[in-house]
Amino acid sequence: MSVEHIAVVGAGAWGTALANIAARAGRTVTLWARDPATIAQIAATCESPRLPGIRLDERIAATAALTDVARADAVLLVVPAQALRVTATALMAHLRARTPVIACAKGIERGTRKFMTEVIAEALPRALPAILSGPSFASDVARGLPTAVTLACADDVVAAELARALGSPTFRPYHSTDVRGVEIGGATKNVLAIAAGIVQGRKLGASATAALVTRGFAELARFGRALGARAETLTGLSGLGDVVLSCSTPQSRNFSLGIALGEGRKPDGKLAEGAFTAGALVELAQEKNVEMPIAAAVAAVLDERLSVDGAIDSLLTRPFKAEG
Repeated sequence: MSVEHIAVVGAGAWGTALANIAARAGRTVTLWARDPATIAQIAATCESPRLPGIRLDERIAATAALTDVARADAVLLVVPAQALRVTATALMAHLRARTPVIACAKGIERGTRKFMTEVIAEALPRALPAILSGPSFASDVARGLPTAVTLACADDVVAAELARALGSPTFRPYHSTDVRGVEIGGATKNVLAIAAGIVQGRKLGASATAALVTRGFAELARFGRALGARAETLTGLSGLGDVVLSCSTPQSRNFSLGIALGEGRKPDGKLAEGAFTAGALVELAQEKNVEMPIAAAVAAVLDERLSVDGAIDSLLTRPFKAEG
């Protein structure tokens, strides 16, 4: 297959950054946005309101027409996890058969407990589902700072071609066929980042943070193994790599949400995917008989079933056990 024209559906910060990446890689890029004002600003200034101060490549054509998306060789679906099904369904009438559709959201759908490629497979049965995930912040990617991610598709040839189509010296997608492993890393690390933020917000210290992140990764690995993920995926960019990034800086929205909870402040209202994923993750883990006490504590705090102090006590008073 040949990927020369890439459509990016979703003109938020991450979608706009990925549009810049595709254009820098020499692709023709169509950027779909719902908001007419966003389209007008991009056309007039080559700058997105979601990424102020960062110039967009002139090869990016902004549009509000899904028919323009249908002409692309591949589609990056860059909308929040809980909105992905609605957006994918809207594409169904326009998309050609066997078009790769790459989910760029990190989460699990609430209610159905489906991962993003499963949602794509249901909403777009003629598409080729894929997932892009890894340690990456939109502003870094948009500015061309060095970044490496994982791009997974069940078809290895397609995965490799998509990685080549997006790759450049400063944006390195490693391709994989372990779709579920990549999705598990992205979804779970968001919940762990909230927990790490709570530890920082409560000023529990660097030692507590290290313990939380390490034991949190053990939960991620247990969950991944139960769902058939490969060990090298879980310890790779989309697993351990994303945990390291998201659990270490307020630039992560999930980490920032955790800090606010730990400090007893009202969150800033910015989208934090982990807040929506936590409950679904815990439900899925229970279904698979996987113990995830940190994720469960985060879900309980978010649902206001447990206070922050109560959650911390529940973890600190767990029975002593062998490490594993």
